[in-house]
Amino acid sequence: MAKHAIAALSLSIVLLFILARQSSSSSSQPFGSFSSRRAPKFLGRFSSSNAHHHDRHTHQRSKQLRRYQYETRYFEQRLDHFSFAELPGFNQRYLISSEHWAGPDRLGPIFLYCGNEGDIEWFAANSGFVWEVAPSFGAMVVFPEHRYYGESMPFGSREKAYKDAASLSYLTAEQALADFAVLITNLKQNLSAEACPVVLFGGSYGGMLAAWMRLKYPHIAIGALASSAPILQFEDIVPPETFYDIVSNDFKRESTSCFNTIKASWNALISEGQKENGLSKLTRMFRLCRDLKNTEELANWLDSAYSFLAMVDYPYPSEFLMPLPGYPIREVCRKIDGCPDGTSILERVFEGVGVYYNYTGEVDCFELDDDPHGMDGWNWQACTEMVMPMSSSPDASMFPTYNFNFSAFQDKCWTDYKVIPRPRWITTQFGGKDIMTTLKTFGSHIIFSNGFLDPWSGYSVTQNISDSLVALNTQEGAHHIDLRAATAQDPSWLVEQRATEIKLIKKWLSDYYQAKGATLQSNVETGDRATSM
Repeated sequence: MAKHAIAALSLSIVLLFILARQSSSSSSQPFGSFSSRRAPKFLGRFSSSNAHHHDRHTHQRSKQLRRYQYETRYFEQRLDHFSFAELPGFNQRYLISSEHWAGPDRLGPIFLYCGNEGDIEWFAANSGFVWEVAPSFGAMVVFPEHRYYGESMPFGSREKAYKDAASLSYLTAEQALADFAVLITNLKQNLSAEACPVVLFGGSYGGMLAAWMRLKYPHIAIGALASSAPILQFEDIVPPETFYDIVSNDFKRESTSCFNTIKASWNALISEGQKENGLSKLTRMFRLCRDLKNTEELANWLDSAYSFLAMVDYPYPSEFLMPLPGYPIREVCRKIDGCPDGTSILERVFEGVGVYYNYTGEVDCFELDDDPHGMDGWNWQACTEMVMPMSSSPDASMFPTYNFNFSAFQDKCWTDYKVIPRPRWITTQFGGKDIMTTLKTFGSHIIFSNGFLDPWSGYSVTQNISDSLVALNTQEGAHHIDLRAATAQDPSWLVEQRATEIKLIKKWLSDYYQAKGATLQSNVETGDRATSM
């Protein structure tokens, strides 16, 4: 960002992954847009960045990827898998590594990561678990990019792909899953590897895709590890205030006074902004790169930091989103609570949020704009099928109170895209209502992994359903921490979680090989290699 601030081109994540605040539906609310805003993005927004932040992100990504050997390839995809119209195709980028693959004769497995809402190299760089376990399984690794993100742009360019509702209409989860299915089927045919089993991986939105693909294409993939996958955040399946309640509890568990300071800061922000020259004072206080237009801009910026801190409240230092210490929320609260007596609420908040936006101390000023282009893929997805209601409760939440207002949300989507959201389409396509019965009846071989510090965990499957539909929960885990590369600082519970995941994947493969009449070698049992016929 400016001078080093945070910014992002596309939703990824966030991508999943950030809060796109929209126009107000009720003038009685302190920050007008809250009732109509879209769900927070996942983490994919950090997979690409504007010019100010590009160099640091690119350097970090390149550094991480250098540890892994892969080729970058392109596959021509249909624009619309569900019609026979002759439409222009597009090149889907994918990363592939066959360095440790046991090959088709030995039924070497294929590990496929379901690309999220962003540049696939960023997700590959931050999914070290897939790379690290592949050699012991003799597995090929494939990271296909999600359409409309990174370099996988229909119509030849981002500008043309994002032109309007007509050009964006092919950006859907079901089209993305079809891309993955067609790609892996074609790849297996070309390699004479039709009998090689495919195991899916994914985190956040990618985790949702992995779970859905296992359900929709069980003949293509034998199992899925769906990490931090909020497949239940649709309609009224889970209370809409869950996300912000969990974020708030993450702060409250570190310090009640920290929680109370943040909770009181929103009214203090409004009050200061209404004063003469108040916006100018806030601009200086928070060291912003440009003048504030309204207090809502600053509220969004603060909200984004708190939400992301909860997602990446890892027990060790990381640079996943920004350079952060271990348990960064603890450090934020230490800063807020440690200010001298007489420090104002807003000054305390600025000290705390600096842990997220400026832990290295290198930032000169802070940018508020998430997307300099004003339109990204996730906002489109949120306005069409990924309608994920959010609200903030008056007591448990440290954020301003608001209720999700679908009418206002719908109006905003029409204003932005000339499109009407379909809030029931995802549950119609993939299920969600009475998920336990549905999965128990029709599903198998899915791991739902969640860390309860992650606010998205409240919308995932957190109970075991059967021996092969398993929920792995960790009290201290954060957003798809299990998919990250192993470190010397990993706590024992994380090491144990990954060991359980490996054990379950081995069982899936063992069952598959037995069904195929393959002879298991000792390496399958120990995780050394694949099998032979």
